[in-house]
Amino acid sequence: MSATTVSFEVTSPHGPRPVTVSYARAGRGEPLLLLHGIGHHRQAWDPVLPALTPERDVIAVDLPGFGESPALPDGMAHDLPTINGVLGGLCAALELDRPHVAGNSLGGLLALALGRARLVRSVTALSPAGFWNEAERRYAFAVLTAMRQIARRMPEPVVERLARPAVGRALLTSTIYARPARRSPEAVVAETLALARARGFSETLRSGRSVQFTDDVVGVPVTVAWGSKDRLLVPRQGVRAKGVIPKARLVRLPGCGHVPMNDDPALVARVLLDGSR
Repeated sequence: MSATTVSFEVTSPHGPRPVTVSYARAGRGEPLLLLHGIGHHRQAWDPVLPALTPERDVIAVDLPGFGESPALPDGMAHDLPTINGVLGGLCAALELDRPHVAGNSLGGLLALALGRARLVRSVTALSPAGFWNEAERRYAFAVLTAMRQIARRMPEPVVERLARPAVGRALLTSTIYARPARRSPEAVVAETLALARARGFSETLRSGRSVQFTDDVVGVPVTVAWGSKDRLLVPRQGVRAKGVIPKARLVRLPGCGHVPMNDDPALVARVLLDGSR
């Protein structure tokens, strides 16, 4: 899907601020908003799009400061309340009346927050952030920081050479994929560069230090899915999510890593479609 941008105003502590968001849209049916994880970009959803677009009007978003979306203006923090305000403004600008929403990792946390505010019709969260204990959070943040530092230090030609063989793709992406060889060399290069260039990464990570999702999501159908081979946010966090949101449907994704859309596109697409019915 080719990307476009939309600009709108969002209220901040310093008054209205202009925000620009990049997104790609395709398909037909009820609207489904897709939100990626920290350091990633909207192309993380590409493997599942062929199965989604025949049944859903899919809007894949580059979150502020990631992918092709600019960072937020001065005076606006890359924190949970602000980004959810931006997503509400995006839905208004695109005339989306309570879309379904699905998110992965950071995107899953954002999706659940939108559901808690009843701004969406349904929520599907894939390995959402916010259900960690302190040791698990520190581990995940240390891994993410190391991934970011490595990506920033590697020249683009080196990334391109590494991404050609399957073993190189595994070195670059095995933290988030259980089956990294399935990712194309071009996609691995693009997402490594997206991580290196993500303008919102550091502030978003800092704001996550105090995040803990502790409130139920009421009145909105919720699906929480977790890859059995998630090495970043371990699967037991899904059990905690079920404890916080008792009516959520908890789904196991066998053989999938932290970003499961690439590991098993057919399974993940089915979970997304079921969750948005």
